[in-house]
Amino acid sequence: MAFEFVAASRLPTQFGEFSIHAFQDSASGKEHIALSMGTLDDGEPVLMRVHSECLTGDSFGSLRCDCGPQLHAAMQQVSELGRGVILYLRQEGRGIGLVNKIRAYALQDAGADTVEANEQLGFGADLREYAMCEDMLRHLGVTRVRLLTNNPKKVDGLRAVGIDVIERVALFVGGNPHNEGYMQTKTDKMGHMLAPEKS
Repeated sequence: MAFEFVAASRLPTQFGEFSIHAFQDSASGKEHIALSMGTLDDGEPVLMRVHSECLTGDSFGSLRCDCGPQLHAAMQQVSELGRGVILYLRQEGRGIGLVNKIRAYALQDAGADTVEANEQLGFGADLREYAMCEDMLRHLGVTRVRLLTNNPKKVDGLRAVGIDVIERVALFVGGNPHNEGYMQTKTDKMGHMLAPEKS
């Protein structure tokens, strides 16, 4: 198998102590991480966030997106439950890479939205892949998940690679005056559900 588990360790954080698991795709060299807490292999549904790397949001606190708040809120929810997993995928900029994401930012500064900027650079709106998630979850003993996401296409993408997503759990955090346009584009052009559904 090209995608394999490498190592695991404890990871104390401000949200509690997680276990951190490193995986690597030997074909591409790309590395991915799972953060886990509690017993995951008992057959019960596991709260899970699949989070694509966002250096600007996760590490630098950028207000152009909602990525950092989503990651931290997911860690907080897992900690409160005492059980769950976060798959941290190295797919910066919805798969276009860090340097191209900065190029896309420059196009957005000139008036393009996040989808238009990717397309002007010759990329699709979302190039992320989820095949590695099945191997990561199998290693952790997870069989069914409750997915923390506002993106129904992510639910479809995970189900397409064989993951049993039994529920989508909304994650409404991270909105601010600097990312209003970005959030609106995610709703209008990418199908994200960024407001509670009306009953």
